[in-house]
Amino acid sequence: MPQNPSKNVAVIGAGPAGLVSARELQREGHNVVVFERENQVGGTWIYNPATDSDPMGVDPNRKVIHSSLYSSLRVNLPREIMGFRDYPFVAAKKPNRDPRRYPGHKEVLDYLNDFAAEFGLIRQVRFGTEVGYVGMSENGKWKVSSRKRENDHVVFVDEEYDAVVICNGLYTEPRIADIPGIEVWPGKQIHSHSYRTPEPFRDQVIVVIGGATSASDISRETAEVAKEVHISSRSALSGTPKKLRGYENLWLHSMIEAVGADGGVNFQDGSKVYADIILHCTGYKYNFPFLETNGIVTVDDNRVGPLYKHIFPPAFAPSLSFVGLPWKVEFLSPRRKI
Repeated sequence: MPQNPSKNVAVIGAGPAGLVSARELQREGHNVVVFERENQVGGTWIYNPATDSDPMGVDPNRKVIHSSLYSSLRVNLPREIMGFRDYPFVAAKKPNRDPRRYPGHKEVLDYLNDFAAEFGLIRQVRFGTEVGYVGMSENGKWKVSSRKRENDHVVFVDEEYDAVVICNGLYTEPRIADIPGIEVWPGKQIHSHSYRTPEPFRDQVIVVIGGATSASDISRETAEVAKEVHISSRSALSGTPKKLRGYENLWLHSMIEAVGADGGVNFQDGSKVYADIILHCTGYKYNFPFLETNGIVTVDDNRVGPLYKHIFPPAFAPSLSFVGLPWKVEFLSPRRKI
């Protein structure tokens, strides 16, 4: 059978999704360029102690830090199921590596660097290059406009590609809880995207919104230095606040009902605390500010569509694809009735 002709493909992002996409495209004989705005591969696994200039991440003109890692973060999956199928995430016998089954974030970044080096992907990456526009031209190719700062000026480049693979990550554009009365509440707000260490929360009264992994990690970590930590979660049962076992200053509440100008935070369980900080561990929004499809591909209620298999928009398949969109994948047991 005749082989498919080689295509010129742009991959946006050099995180895990972008790296494996580039590797697979190269294996099929395509010419690949990976656009990466940072100066190294790894995507969200690049720890940066700096944070967005807006701690809530809502100012469109803010200085954006791509990563959402906090300093103490460890993976919550065993390393055996985190690696690529033909490049297992095993403990490397190298100096200064983390051999634990649930390693810290640096070990994941080291693994991704090993993967990129093993398959010669670094030479395909344009570091420090940000994509500003992706849209289809009249000739059926994709126009990709990018910019890169060189010395004291910015270089703009317009190119055409046969296909584009979008792998720009999920952890940069924060979702914020809608809290009645927040416009008059005098305290400080921060999103978990801008959380790095617990020290800034010392001796403070904190309300953490959320019930997922980051809320669990951050609430327990800040409880080591804070005066009080109160978790507001929709999964909490009705009734009085519950003190978490093993902590004298950590409580679980139902959802926030409203906040007030007196600094109070009222919960639906009837309790009230006077807090210094509200910390939103409320997740992220899909965001593709560079993509122009004339309304064919949309983000509605944080759902990207229409997509086939969460990858291909039918109107543009196979020349446009998204890799790495699903947040959670459920594995079905052979014994489970479906």
